[in-house]
Amino acid sequence: MSRRGEIVADRVWKRFRADRRRMLLRDELQRLGARLRRRGTTGWRWALRDITFGAEPGSSIGLIGANGSGKTTLLKILSQVMYPYAGRVEVDGRVGALIEVRQGIHPDLTGRENVYITGSLLGLRRKEVAQRFDEIVEFAELEDAIDRQVKFYSSGMQMRLGFAVAAFLEPDVLLVDEALAVGDAAFQQKCLERMRAVLASGTTLVFVSHDFAAVEATCSRGIWLRQGVIEGDGPVREVLSSYRRSIEEAAEAAFHVGGVIRLVKAEVVGPRDGPAATDGSLDVRLVVESHEARSARVFLGVSEGPATPIFVLRRDVQLGSGQTEVRCSMASLPLPRGRYYLWVGVFDAPSGGELLDWHPATRFDVTGPDLDQVPLGIARLAPVHVRASWEVG
Repeated sequence: MSRRGEIVADRVWKRFRADRRRMLLRDELQRLGARLRRRGTTGWRWALRDITFGAEPGSSIGLIGANGSGKTTLLKILSQVMYPYAGRVEVDGRVGALIEVRQGIHPDLTGRENVYITGSLLGLRRKEVAQRFDEIVEFAELEDAIDRQVKFYSSGMQMRLGFAVAAFLEPDVLLVDEALAVGDAAFQQKCLERMRAVLASGTTLVFVSHDFAAVEATCSRGIWLRQGVIEGDGPVREVLSSYRRSIEEAAEAAFHVGGVIRLVKAEVVGPRDGPAATDGSLDVRLVVESHEARSARVFLGVSEGPATPIFVLRRDVQLGSGQTEVRCSMASLPLPRGRYYLWVGVFDAPSGGELLDWHPATRFDVTGPDLDQVPLGIARLAPVHVRASWEVG
């Protein structure tokens, strides 16, 4: 039986030609020579490979992955902007999509005309669009520009109009790509609040973003795409943690540490030299080698993956000629269970010049409780475990 808002993707494949270029004679001759050198290759690039997933009406999915992993291609297939090479895709109900800033917006029409045309394409009567028109204009902050041709809008104004139309015309499925990044911080927050509102009304959401906090605050499920394949599918926090670990491991493998001094050793240990634990003590031990004595400023950071740390510690130290051991002790570790990474950077104390690049030095696991589950809409901006006591009068 058909259920509005349901999504089914069954063994979806999508490919593109890898050689769409200029049609000039010299380019054709170069391509002919390259084709002769690599006989047996097909000239196609697979963007999606055997993608299978389903979404219940009212569910929220965060689609994550590196650039080029196939996220936008999948959204375009779900919105029927393009079609798969193989496989089956079914999206039941009205679809509101903001995949590219200008998608679905005609530049020669005014903002008002674009709102009504988009509504008619979604199957709404003109009266139904008119009932929501003032809300759309107010949300998009275009009261003074709604009767101006869209080609005279900035990219941010076009994005605001596109999102407002997609989110306010009561879609059964809302598809949102990283286009929100064009807007300012205040409007991005408005968009997140609106997405949570449409979720509460039963709309199915598929949200593509590199903003992990926004994904975790909005979505309950995560799907991680890597090179066109589903690498992870499950609760959003678990999928994001796996993706963060992959980022960190790739950074460790590719990072070439340079600097005036050298990090010889980095070690993280918990109580009694055992594993780290939530609310337990934590010791960081560094061995730094310098060719000469100098005043330095040591920075330590703990991250779930990317270079942006959860917290940072700093200490001014005197480094001797040769090797110097630096220790940092924390009485109570404010982190829940999970895998974390220690980042280290050393700078010259007087001048602030870089002595050792900011880089991942080692990884460690923390045992203990998970963070309490919070309702959608309360963003977990940092994964910090805070011990507290409560009293109710």
